[in-house]
Amino acid sequence: MDTRQERKFRRFNLEWHAHVWFPSGNAIGEVHAVTRNINQCGLLLESPHSIPYRSLVEFTITVRGGWISRPVEITGVGEVVRIEPCETANGFGIAVACSEPITLMETI
Repeated sequence: MDTRQERKFRRFNLEWHAHVWFPSGNAIGEVHAVTRNINQCGLLLESPHSIPYRSLVEFTITVRGGWISRPVEITGVGEVVRIEPCETANGFGIAVACSEPITLMETI
């Protein structure tokens, strides 16, 4: 029996800086992270700080370098659907399922 999980969209292993905001009591928490993989409906982040499971989040990812001549910001909203210890460093892997496809915000 094949136990591989089928994916709707192709994932890309890309490392970009991300800022993530989420409700934390009466305040808004903010975590700085790095993307490990991304597709149009989700992403895996790595951060030294955790975000509570099932938290609703907003994020901005800054895309720089390579084939991009000027930095670009992309944004999204979603929910934390998995948290796990990082395999290679201290910190957490944080999986986010997006409620809408990730979109281009602006060229910086």
